[in-house]
Amino acid sequence: MADVVLYTKSYCPYSKECKEMLEKKGVKYEELIIDQDPALEKEMEMKSGERTDTPQVFINGHHIGSGDDLKALDGSGELNKMLDV
Repeated sequence: MADVVLYTKSYCPYSKECKEMLEKKGVKYEELIIDQDPALEKEMEMKSGERTDTPQVFINGHHIGSGDDLKALDGSGELNKMLDV
């Protein structure tokens, strides 16, 4: 199974959608909520090429992008390959 990390905000509907998509696939993920943690927010920005929108998704250490990028990968069938599901 792939190593999945999501940088999220607790109030972000796009973060919720991504988590639900992964959960439906039976994929476990690590969620890092950046709302009240400036260090985590800075880490996310650094790792994602200064992106500030959430969620930011990483699979096996590779930056995938935002929720829209995750949905596009799912639509093309590539996400299942990346997740080993």
